[in-house]
Amino acid sequence: MLVRGILCGVALFQTFVEASPLPHDAVPRYFQKTPFTRREISVSRIEQELGPLLSPGSGIFLPSDPEWSDLNERWNTLAPPDIEVVVQPAKESDVPIIVRYCNDNSLEFLAVNRGHGFTTSLGVFKGVQIDLKQLTAITIEKTGKSAIFQGGVRAREVMATLWDHGYVTTTGSAECVGLVGPALGGGHGRYEGLYGLVLDNIIHLNVVLADGSTISVNETSHKDLLWAMKGAGHNFGIVTSFKLKIYPKKIETWHYHNYFWTQDKLETVLGELNKLQDNGNSPTLLGSTYGQIYMNKTLSKTEAILWWTFAYAGPASEAEKILQPFNKIHALSEEMGDVPYPEIVNPQNTGMASCGAAPYAISTVLLQTYNITTERKIYELFNKNVALYPELGETARLFYEGYAVKGMQAVDPASTAYPHRDENHLVFISAAVPKGSNLYEPAEKWAKDSWDLWNAGQPTRKSATYVNYATGNKYESQESIYGYEPWRLDRLRGLKKKYDPKNRFRFFVPIVPH
Repeated sequence: MLVRGILCGVALFQTFVEASPLPHDAVPRYFQKTPFTRREISVSRIEQELGPLLSPGSGIFLPSDPEWSDLNERWNTLAPPDIEVVVQPAKESDVPIIVRYCNDNSLEFLAVNRGHGFTTSLGVFKGVQIDLKQLTAITIEKTGKSAIFQGGVRAREVMATLWDHGYVTTTGSAECVGLVGPALGGGHGRYEGLYGLVLDNIIHLNVVLADGSTISVNETSHKDLLWAMKGAGHNFGIVTSFKLKIYPKKIETWHYHNYFWTQDKLETVLGELNKLQDNGNSPTLLGSTYGQIYMNKTLSKTEAILWWTFAYAGPASEAEKILQPFNKIHALSEEMGDVPYPEIVNPQNTGMASCGAAPYAISTVLLQTYNITTERKIYELFNKNVALYPELGETARLFYEGYAVKGMQAVDPASTAYPHRDENHLVFISAAVPKGSNLYEPAEKWAKDSWDLWNAGQPTRKSATYVNYATGNKYESQESIYGYEPWRLDRLRGLKKKYDPKNRFRFFVPIVPH
């Protein structure tokens, strides 16, 4: 057992307990009839009670531990959860023990993989973090058709391990994010055109429920929950491991081509993107088209530039035929190459180097197609705010994500809780707010103004939000996240009453609010 930190009298919760001649702590646990709330729990008490129950190699950490900041690092630190104790299980079987311990002591708990969620709804959490980073085993089954991934694996290890054994599978786009987290909310990625979302490839989940019980979730066991876990899983349990479909590696190299364009090319570039992506009919091997609009002082000191990157599952000769219209648009600079699949993240700026932490103001939208008139307005708004708030302008970016979506759209929309299979693009704006500055309000207004423009640009459609990119902003409705068909939220809320009646899982984009 590894226990770090020396801190007595750590105040976990400010819940008061009625005074009595014999405090609860002095009563043996087997004589206590009901769970109780402790006003203070010292590290020695946690070690004494929880430590011996966990597997060797598990860890208990407090703020005094030198590793504390690394354990609690998040991508968006604007409204982080208030973590007071971190418990890091060494085995899957430790997770239900930790959950039951928290329940017995009226402590809130939050399971965390890699901490890349956008949402500020996590900011109301205060309690124990269950850190899954040690659960990183990957087991390829003998059939070669599936693999078992523990709850702490990252896309980086998944891509590399499977590739080395001759396989691929669906993951998110960035290698620093986890696998399970994106899967529970969808999981857009480069193999989406061929194999769908990550959640479309889930076969089986091992889940710890809010009461600390463990269940198997698949087509023959808790099938109703399987539906909910595929799109709203963060609301129902902790996935300690899951089985995912894998596929033989058929393509040896991926071709990438990156372009830098000046702003006067915006209409032409987006027009060609609309033609290429053709309302979801883009080539299935054109795995990703990512764009950014941002200030690049080496290329322009006065106005934001356009950067776009394309990744194709195949050789340059095939890819460049598809990209010919973009090659005709005069670029400030270009770069291209061919790399094995696990290395495609680096030229596309989704590798480990792109995963730094900061307090971000964000707004996100799902789109069917790019409204070019709207995008010009959003670009002009971007330049205007960069001039007004140079500190925000140093980090602000407009992000555009496009995928080959045929594999995703081939799945029956009613078969999973994920509701947005008719959307083709993910777009968002982010701006890091300097700590201690008075720039939070203008950053939030900038994000909201961009959100308004994006939605005004598709007046015949209702606003849609990708749950993994949900921000917690008040203008994001539950319907925009979990679907406008009334039966979707009705079904999710019914399953919530069945599997989490006390609403213990209510911190990541909750179905049932606090």
